[in-house]
Amino acid sequence: MLPQIAEFVAMLTCGLFTGAAVYVSLVEHPARMECGIEIATAEFPPSYHRGTIMQVTLAAVCLLSSIAAWLAGATFWWVVAGVLQVLVNPFTLIMILPTNKQLLSPALDRRSAQTVRLLTRWGALHAVRSVLSALALLLFLYLAVFTRSA
Repeated sequence: MLPQIAEFVAMLTCGLFTGAAVYVSLVEHPARMECGIEIATAEFPPSYHRGTIMQVTLAAVCLLSSIAAWLAGATFWWVVAGVLQVLVNPFTLIMILPTNKQLLSPALDRRSAQTVRLLTRWGALHAVRSVLSALALLLFLYLAVFTRSA
């Protein structure tokens, strides 16, 4: 029973993370950009801060529950899926954080071509997060359907 609960929590948190990431990539960020660069730049900081709290929490719970599932008898592939999900965080720190810092800077000219480039780059990098988390979710779903806990 314990492995199934941990597996469910891992899949649920990964699914929530993936859904949020895909929503941001396909809906929120494009809509933000359609509002004009000044509005997009003004909306970015509160959206970013709220999203950070939610997504770090979901990734951590996903990893911990995938480890718990493995320790309770599930295949090691559950840990692999959890690690794949949590790899989004170092990707964010290494690849996206420099762009985030520039977008959050009070010195940023909200009307500049540089700001447009930064927001465009951010959108492309965030799409990578969406793909990574979707791959983790697909692995979790595969494991849930085609493997059994010991």
